[in-house]
Amino acid sequence: MNLKSKLPNVGTTIFTVMSRLANEHNAINLSQGFPNFDCPPDLQNLVSKYISKGMNQYAPMAGVPILRERLADKIEKLYGLKINSENEITITAGATQAIYTIISAFIHSGDEVIIIEPAYDSYGPSIEVNGGKVIPYQLVAPSFKIDWERFKMLMTPKTKMIIINTPHNPTGSILSKSDMEILDQITANTDIIVLSDEVYEHLIYDGEIHQSVFRFPNLFNRSMAVFSFGKTFHSTGWKIGYCVGPEYLMSEFRKVHQFNVFSVNTPTQYAIAEFLSNPNEYLSLPDFYQKKRDHFANAIAKSRFQPLKCTGTYFQLYDYSAISDLNDVDFAKWLTIEYGVATIPVSVFSSFETNDKLVRFCFAKKEETLDAAADVINRV
Repeated sequence: MNLKSKLPNVGTTIFTVMSRLANEHNAINLSQGFPNFDCPPDLQNLVSKYISKGMNQYAPMAGVPILRERLADKIEKLYGLKINSENEITITAGATQAIYTIISAFIHSGDEVIIIEPAYDSYGPSIEVNGGKVIPYQLVAPSFKIDWERFKMLMTPKTKMIIINTPHNPTGSILSKSDMEILDQITANTDIIVLSDEVYEHLIYDGEIHQSVFRFPNLFNRSMAVFSFGKTFHSTGWKIGYCVGPEYLMSEFRKVHQFNVFSVNTPTQYAIAEFLSNPNEYLSLPDFYQKKRDHFANAIAKSRFQPLKCTGTYFQLYDYSAISDLNDVDFAKWLTIEYGVATIPVSVFSSFETNDKLVRFCFAKKEETLDAAADVINRV
């Protein structure tokens, strides 16, 4: 068969490679981004409750109304923006599906999409498979701040979308209020859609405030924002998230969504809707994860790894230049095989070649797991 791949340069992801390597060598896996502790028992019980109540058939295409209403209330309380739950929120099968659907709905052949690298690995392939062209902007270590004058040089009449991610995976950096104000200014009076990946909205530390597009009404009016219940409630395997956008954009999103997913797990939606009635479950997350970040940092403070600043997500970058001259991919494999701790090399998140000696550790783990990893890391 004469088969022409739409993604000829895409192979097995580094996450699969490193997790397989970790399994082969019985390594402590701090590579892939998921917790090794369970989601709240009350939430588990609520899922069982709604299964038992018979909420087991198709949900409405946009999501069950009570969940969308609770999310609209949450957004208004946190960010001061009133959202129409009927027309501006859609429940999705995880954030990655929402991202893919947004790109599919709005990107045509030849359209340019600016992404900020290092970048979550689904952005580029989702753009390319829909005929778009990836225009990467490279953040520079160690600050990973955007130089907006340099950024604006990438914008052309073909620019149809800008993808932002704050808090940012993998760097742990965040966009500031002034960053968002500049983004608002440079996209005003254009046809550019902003895809705002905010899956780590509650994982933000050191007293910082999450600068959602919701805080900037004019910017929100040309944005689609994406969120993840998996990240918020330690349940990544459930694959449930949601996106929020103005009605004129959401109506286009739903045209695609109804044909590639249609609807999302029904009992889980009802369970999350009831669980959201207690805001402390998500408002306590900054303190919960900051303690884990600090615990891990203190545990390996005397190692030869040097931490970079982490203000958000559950990932921490470390510089290993005092240990090895290996490139980061080879170093990550060496650390897994020789010492039994798996991590992720940062270069795989970029299309640019860099000489940065950086790896990403996930600290969304039980303290005993972090302590066991630290015991090993301190001997490297």
